[in-house]
Amino acid sequence: MTILRMDNVGIVVEDLAAAKAFFVELGLEVLGEQTVEGEWVDRVVGLEGVRCDIAMLATPDGHGRIELMRFHAPTAREGDPHAPANTLGIRRIAFAVDDIDATVAGLKARGTELIGGVERYEDSYRLCYVRGPEGIMLMLAEQLG
Repeated sequence: MTILRMDNVGIVVEDLAAAKAFFVELGLEVLGEQTVEGEWVDRVVGLEGVRCDIAMLATPDGHGRIELMRFHAPTAREGDPHAPANTLGIRRIAFAVDDIDATVAGLKARGTELIGGVERYEDSYRLCYVRGPEGIMLMLAEQLG
């Protein structure tokens, strides 16, 4: 048994349009959108009566994907959109960017919060954490040199 690749990261959101716009602003491309429902979905996710809108997005290189999910039924459970970086569970997604200052400025202009600051790690990277809609936390990394 061998894993072939990581296929995607799923993120449950309340406002699908806002989350999609956030990732498109970062440079991801919408690959498709659809609604899924029926017994097969119920069996896969272990819930009953699932009706879910999904949007699949891909990174510019085509290797990374994010699946945004808006559950109409059953109702999504509330999370903590202000959870700090050390909260147990999946906490953030990291993206390599070509210009961290321009990326952060563009995101801040659209309401994204810079969590700490943009910091340098040795002579390798400039890094920061940002929080987007519904508490989605990202790490941005610009490789130096």
